[in-house]
Amino acid sequence: MSVKSIAGETFLQWRKKMILQGGRKVDFDWLLDIAAGISWSKLQGIILNPDQSIHLEISTEELELIWGSHLKDQTPLQYLISKCPWRDIELEVSAHALIPRQETEFLIDFALKKVTNIDCGRWADLGTGSGAIAVSLAKSLPNWNGHAADISNEALELAKRNLKSIVPNADVRFSLGDWWEPLKRWWGNFDLVLSNPPYIPSDLIEELEPVVKNHEPRIALDGGRDGLNASRKIILGASNGLAKGGWLILEHHYDQSEKIIDVMKKIGMEEVSFEKDLIGIKRYAICRKK
Repeated sequence: MSVKSIAGETFLQWRKKMILQGGRKVDFDWLLDIAAGISWSKLQGIILNPDQSIHLEISTEELELIWGSHLKDQTPLQYLISKCPWRDIELEVSAHALIPRQETEFLIDFALKKVTNIDCGRWADLGTGSGAIAVSLAKSLPNWNGHAADISNEALELAKRNLKSIVPNADVRFSLGDWWEPLKRWWGNFDLVLSNPPYIPSDLIEELEPVVKNHEPRIALDGGRDGLNASRKIILGASNGLAKGGWLILEHHYDQSEKIIDVMKKIGMEEVSFEKDLIGIKRYAICRKK
């Protein structure tokens, strides 16, 4: 069956058949929403009124192929459709960069609260990946100068495409290199630095779900023996990189809060604190340069 227009009852029967093939119902409904334009509220309307005719943005045949690939190889749906909604934007994604997670959205919220009274400044996104953080900062702080750095050239090109598509006139420089290093020219001038670095301990990588460990770039996941290799570099580099009064905000693993906060305090940062995620886990560390 390869159709874009379909009777509601037929659609519901087809959806049930697809879900019975395996996988999670929530994932298939996510696919219907992002790829076919059938949002959760629209789906509920079809369930309540199956007599209506509906239109899909891509055919049922295409959806079947995508779902089949996901079930066969555990390939993330985001990679299969090259899309991922994040905050109020839709990003292009690829296997060259980590899929942006919902919990990382909070980095933007925390950042904007810290700089709410600053009209212009300079921010950096270290390890930009798909550019999710950089694009959101560029959109939210239009008068600021922005920087996005990554060690992967493919990830940088992806981030550039996302910025051009969503905030085409933003003042953002893209730099290839390891964390602070490619931004050396601007050290001491950053008012705000955000990062979601690799923070999973190496020994735990194999315990991740296949959809993650077999498809997302290991370089974006593996934080070394204790998971803190990248976080330490970023925090220690903040001593030179941040401007006086500049903020550093990091996402980290669920059990790393105390260690990260300790490193921040040891290098003399002030206003050191943590924030929790939606389920109450300490997931973010914040500090400010004196």
